[in-house]
Amino acid sequence: MSNDNGSIKMVEIENKGRALVSSRPLNAGEIVLKDCPILLYSAAPHATAAAAAANYCANCFRTIPPHSATTVPCPNCAAASLFCTPHCQSIALSSSHTPFVCQSLIRLRAADSPLLHHHHDRLIQARFLISAYNLATASPSHFQTLLSLQGEPIKDEESIFLHSVISSILPASSNLRQIGFSLELTAALLAKDKLNAFGLMEPFDQDVENRSVRAYGVYPRASFFNHDCLPNACRFDYVDSVPDLSNTSIVVRVIHDVPAGREICLSYFPVNLKYSERQVRLKEDYVEANWSDNEEEMDQEDDDMDGDDMTGDDDNMDGEDDDDMAKENDDFPHAYFFVRYMCGRDNCGGTLAPVPPVDARTSSVMECNVCGSLSNSED
Repeated sequence: MSNDNGSIKMVEIENKGRALVSSRPLNAGEIVLKDCPILLYSAAPHATAAAAAANYCANCFRTIPPHSATTVPCPNCAAASLFCTPHCQSIALSSSHTPFVCQSLIRLRAADSPLLHHHHDRLIQARFLISAYNLATASPSHFQTLLSLQGEPIKDEESIFLHSVISSILPASSNLRQIGFSLELTAALLAKDKLNAFGLMEPFDQDVENRSVRAYGVYPRASFFNHDCLPNACRFDYVDSVPDLSNTSIVVRVIHDVPAGREICLSYFPVNLKYSERQVRLKEDYVEANWSDNEEEMDQEDDDMDGDDMTGDDDNMDGEDDDDMAKENDDFPHAYFFVRYMCGRDNCGGTLAPVPPVDARTSSVMECNVCGSLSNSED
């Protein structure tokens, strides 16, 4: 279930479509959304039991410690899927890891699989389609929610190929033909995945420059946050630290004060990505989405920030204005954002947001949404 506490509302924005805006003034660090996934699927569809034993639960995607005494395999595809506890196994076998999914995964990994020698991305897309079509029978209401999300189907070479793959690996007992299984539906689902999936990342390791994705999830409300290269909010996930099965929920917090009626935006990728790389990523991955990545437009938006931290003075700036810093850091449109809101740990590049305020008082403690480190904004 999603919970936004009445802090945001969905609106139609001209030339952008559906978006989420603040329904009242928001304090820095305030939680604007907690969202649960309607669909989760592994980012490692060809994992073996040996690899999975030191990897992730196939239900909650927590890290499974090596030689864990509570780990149990899937009774139907033990060579591929492990669960951190019998409880996770029980939940998955009746929902996300049904016999349909098991049989499809076995066929997907078979020596004669049409995807055996294809790029990893194709395997991930096939894994998504298996999970999505399973959702159609396991939770028809969630399946309809998935179809209602943004993304127009494109019947291109990729969707035609993947539809043929799914057709070839469907178990003989599958009843998907009864729910409209077709190329058109496959193309529609692939479009929803491309525009709406969030990655749940591997644990942060300061010695590793690029973290991999452990799983992908579709979050029905969070998917309506648009992108901005200078976001006013960021998302947190606590996959390994939350003790119950809400550990795959994501939490979205604003990083500074936001007036009522302002659109709430996330960055779809690390905020320290170079400008040219951001442009390429956005054009390749979000051709149907709308975003603000124009420096002049950002300058105008910042003038409306009503005196929040984005335009205020800071003792650490040493009298240097934003224009001077931007010239020295031409990959970054507004250097001040990166001074104040980007984590400084090596190989992190996460976004800093204040911890949730107490009694409407903004905290000076900043939390990184990547490495989880805490710092004091007053230092």
